[in-house]
Amino acid sequence: MRMQGRRTIRIALAVLCSLFGLGQILAQQPAPPNGPGQAPAPRSGFPVFRADPRVQMRSYHFADTNEDLQYALFVSSTVKKDKKAPLIVTLHGLGAGPQIMLGTKAVDLAEEGGYILVGPAGYNNHGWYGIDMKGFGPPPRPANAAADNAGAAPPRAMPPGIFGDPSKDPPNLSELSEKDVMNVLAIVRKEFNVDDRRIYLMGHSMGGAGTIYLGVKYGSIWAALAPIASAAFTVDPDTLKNIKDMPILFVHGDADTVVPVAVTRRFVDKAKALNMPNYEYKELPGVDHGPVITAALPDIYAFFDKHSKPAAK
Repeated sequence: MRMQGRRTIRIALAVLCSLFGLGQILAQQPAPPNGPGQAPAPRSGFPVFRADPRVQMRSYHFADTNEDLQYALFVSSTVKKDKKAPLIVTLHGLGAGPQIMLGTKAVDLAEEGGYILVGPAGYNNHGWYGIDMKGFGPPPRPANAAADNAGAAPPRAMPPGIFGDPSKDPPNLSELSEKDVMNVLAIVRKEFNVDDRRIYLMGHSMGGAGTIYLGVKYGSIWAALAPIASAAFTVDPDTLKNIKDMPILFVHGDADTVVPVAVTRRFVDKAKALNMPNYEYKELPGVDHGPVITAALPDIYAFFDKHSKPAAK
């Protein structure tokens, strides 16, 4: 059973890589070159996205590897130095870059709600935000792919460059990915007057898995979580017992052709079994893996608007 489960995960991840990376990322129109004074171009392996013009592309020096890492930032025009502002950390999916989570709809909602919105890179586009995914990458295509996959579509070859060269990844990639997220969070908290009672975490696909993983690991930080179409194949739903009171909005499209909706349903079932008082589930009819990012946003912002951490006694 363990081997069968492991093979199922490998196949799912291969399909995720091929379908999401090829069909929904590379189809994005490229952004214009960065202007004077803007952050450097993304590190090798990042596809380029058309960022909303209101989004700032920044970078900081990542001492662990002696390189500059990029992050995307939007600050609502209503944010003032003398007033605490809510903050959303948003995590991108596999093969993407931070800009994908700061599209026009996200920025419009952040502007309206008075939010600071930040998208870390997660070190690179396949770091998994601290989740150990060794051995679960896309497998080589077997000679009899259709039979081996038990009817699943055989994994398609990835276009060159979408992940850079994974063979050159540092051995502690997952650790670095997690650390980058927490570094960016610290940078934003230092620069702005962030409301410590209203710091939220959300993410899509790989970023949805990262939302659950980092949401549990750093549960004292977040006011609420929102994993979208979470690719949490290897995350144990039982870890939710460590954040029983955490408000969580699970979102998934029931027409997802990349990450089966069953992946999220098992977390929802666990939340129900644990009698978690503050979870909600939105299963969006007819919505596939890529479009769910935008489709989920109104519900997510409404959910965040109504949740904050209790005031310190």
